[in-house]
Amino acid sequence: MTDNKLINLINISKSYGDNVVLDELNLYIRENEFLTLLGPSGCGKTTTLRIIGGFENPDKGQVIFEGKDITKLPPNERQLNTVFQKYALFTHMTIAENIAFGLKIKKKSKDYINDKIKYALKLVNLDGFENRMPDSLSGGQQQRIAIARAIVNEPKVLLLDEPLGALDLKLRQDMQYELIRLKNELGITFIYVTHDQEEALTMSDTVVVMNQGYIQQIGSPEDIYNEPQNAFVADFIGESNILPSIMIEDKLVNILGTSFACVDTGFGRNKPVDVVIRPEDIDLVKPEDGIIKGVVTSLLFKGVHYEMEVNANGHDWLVHSTDLVPVGNEVGIWVDPYDIQIMNKPESEDEEAVELDI
Repeated sequence: MTDNKLINLINISKSYGDNVVLDELNLYIRENEFLTLLGPSGCGKTTTLRIIGGFENPDKGQVIFEGKDITKLPPNERQLNTVFQKYALFTHMTIAENIAFGLKIKKKSKDYINDKIKYALKLVNLDGFENRMPDSLSGGQQQRIAIARAIVNEPKVLLLDEPLGALDLKLRQDMQYELIRLKNELGITFIYVTHDQEEALTMSDTVVVMNQGYIQQIGSPEDIYNEPQNAFVADFIGESNILPSIMIEDKLVNILGTSFACVDTGFGRNKPVDVVIRPEDIDLVKPEDGIIKGVVTSLLFKGVHYEMEVNANGHDWLVHSTDLVPVGNEVGIWVDPYDIQIMNKPESEDEEAVELDI
């Protein structure tokens, strides 16, 4: 175990009745890391967070914190604080009283508490809100108060369970930048749960993609997006063209009956594979200049780009481009070899949710 591993989850399993939510999960979280647990509803991400926080006990496995086993330790004895999607502010208390709640339980002095309230409010850009009531605040402001209430307790780890889910799009984006700033200023570890891919890619140092109680892939946002390890990750993170193909030999793949140059090696000869090509990595060129030819069948304006479907070799290719090509036009499709991602094809449905060795 390296020095900067703050939390280590070892062989964590959890079931509710016959429903296996986590199956032999292993994961470590480094000090000062912003780690996001990302996946669809029911994938086990919130259960993982609750086990770290002490709100759930695993059926088996260990939670190691700074080298000590805290698996059976109650939440109030862990150096962690949690911010939930529902802000859970006390509506009958002022903002100052809400923030001070945990400190009063710890019997801190009045001066210490007042200093901490001012510090926390300044940190979340809500100076002077001490005497306001929660119902006079917007959703974004209430969420900031919930974060302020957590950070005054000086946790080593802040757990965030879909904290921006109830906010509108613009507010959510603003709060993403706020959370990044807070993490950098506080120098503490953030463990964040979301099903929102953009949130995960925007804020995280490390993204853990989960599905069906298993970890599908761990990596930086760039790795997860550009080098998905299976079709689930490729499909869940952003939009993708996922194409059943045949790896002819190293650096050559047959996609829908046409040979494409690629850069991948080690997949064998004439082996079935899945190919991932991101929509923004497809260039629409003159028909004679493309690797294959197709016809534009649909067109949508998305603000920063046009989204088009091009039917080529019997498949609808999703294309994102800043250049408009009208519906009905014949085009060539060109893909740079570096933008073709080759993945092993699972032999069965079960293999699509295999746990990775980490």
